[in-house]
Amino acid sequence: MFPFTQQSRSSTRLDRVLETSRVQGRVALGLYLPVGYPTPATGLNALHLLAQTADVIELGVPYRDGVLDGPVFQQASHTALNAGFRMEHLFEAARELSATSPTALLVMSYWQPLHAYGPARFPREAAAAGIDGVLVPDLPLEEAALWLAAARTSGIATIPLVSRRTAPARLARIVAEATGMLYAPATDGVTGNSQPLSPHLPDLIARLHLLTSLPVAAGIGISTPAQARTAAAWADVVMVGSAVMRRIQASPHAPTAAAAAAARDFAAALRPVSRPA
Repeated sequence: MFPFTQQSRSSTRLDRVLETSRVQGRVALGLYLPVGYPTPATGLNALHLLAQTADVIELGVPYRDGVLDGPVFQQASHTALNAGFRMEHLFEAARELSATSPTALLVMSYWQPLHAYGPARFPREAAAAGIDGVLVPDLPLEEAALWLAAARTSGIATIPLVSRRTAPARLARIVAEATGMLYAPATDGVTGNSQPLSPHLPDLIARLHLLTSLPVAAGIGISTPAQARTAAAWADVVMVGSAVMRRIQASPHAPTAAAAAAARDFAAALRPVSRPA
């Protein structure tokens, strides 16, 4: 397990929960759910239940054209948008969660919703709502100067999604701008795919650990507790999304209970985990 330090940013709840998991000798669990899914009220209740188990909650901003989104994410985003999702709902959910739980809060959003809301306004309001960091998977470093400056000013971490195919020099630049943690794809497909874990995942995480002392999360395509446990042999955080949403879809009459059961199953798979020397 890697010793975490911060890069040019005061300590946040994210830093503290990840340091706590490290000291406890376990891998942190991150759970993703789009805000407003399956309905605004039910989704908020589900998030509260997930926060009882997860170290990190990743709040999804629903978006119809996500390039990394598989069918489960697409359906969930469409459902939330059709139910009237607005960015204010994200901040309301974050305020409630941050007031009632020690769980760290992240946001996953494509660039268009953030740009439409205001790239300077969003991180300022996110920080006020208790959000610690943002992952923007379709914002390349070369176009991110405005966002990086606004996020840095607001104290919001910028968490890059790092491809194993990135050239070494560019990878070093991406890592140098990262704060909070980094995010490594656990599979080579879109979210919610059923592929096995990438055989390149251990090497990618090892490369990132050589470049930074920030923790590294593994996510995208982690579909079962067994896959989560395998990924935890290398990652500092395991992120799970589609598997929770599938449980919700399979239990339309008890969606919050299904989400909570999924969270418990993945948490059990990560405790304890033996780490490589």
